[in-house]
Amino acid sequence: MERETVTNHPLPADSIEAVTSGLASAGYIASRQIATAIYLAEKIEKPILVEGPTGVGKTELAKALAAWRGLKMIR
Repeated sequence: MERETVTNHPLPADSIEAVTSGLASAGYIASRQIATAIYLAEKIEKPILVEGPTGVGKTELAKALAAWRGLKMIR
């Protein structure tokens, strides 16, 4: 039985600045550290574990990233 591979995902951003402006277009103001982590994760095609206390913006980051990249966010 063949397994179907989903390859319909957006190409990685060209730069850290592109990540920053992409997230800003979705209403999220990213720090340089956050933009760098997202940029590197996209380049190496690995997920990011975002940790922190309640109310620091973890879900908002996920929502903005999904909106900017045109992806569905699953909670």
